[in-house]
Amino acid sequence: MNGNIVITYKILCESDLNASVLLSELLLNDKVSKAIKSEFAKGLRNIELLTDAKDAQLRVETTKELYTFEVSKDDFADILVLAEEDATTKKLFKKDCERVELVDIETLV
Repeated sequence: MNGNIVITYKILCESDLNASVLLSELLLNDKVSKAIKSEFAKGLRNIELLTDAKDAQLRVETTKELYTFEVSKDDFADILVLAEEDATTKKLFKKDCERVELVDIETLV
């Protein structure tokens, strides 16, 4: 195959936060509802927070820097290993930060 692939990845650590909270659960929390009401309904009384989407989720995760490298399309089967090698070459792995997550794979012509 002709062409190249641009791989984007991030380094994962053991201490990374990656959680999901249902919007309905979030609105039931007294501290959260009080903060929303004080910000968007100042001075008003008898305010209720409602949502139409019961299954909407809020994701809370650690912000990560993204790294990219380019390989031949022939190396597609090995991109995870190549991403780990790229991270090792760039000395991105540190204590408790020794995993790679592929974020994007873009083909170039």
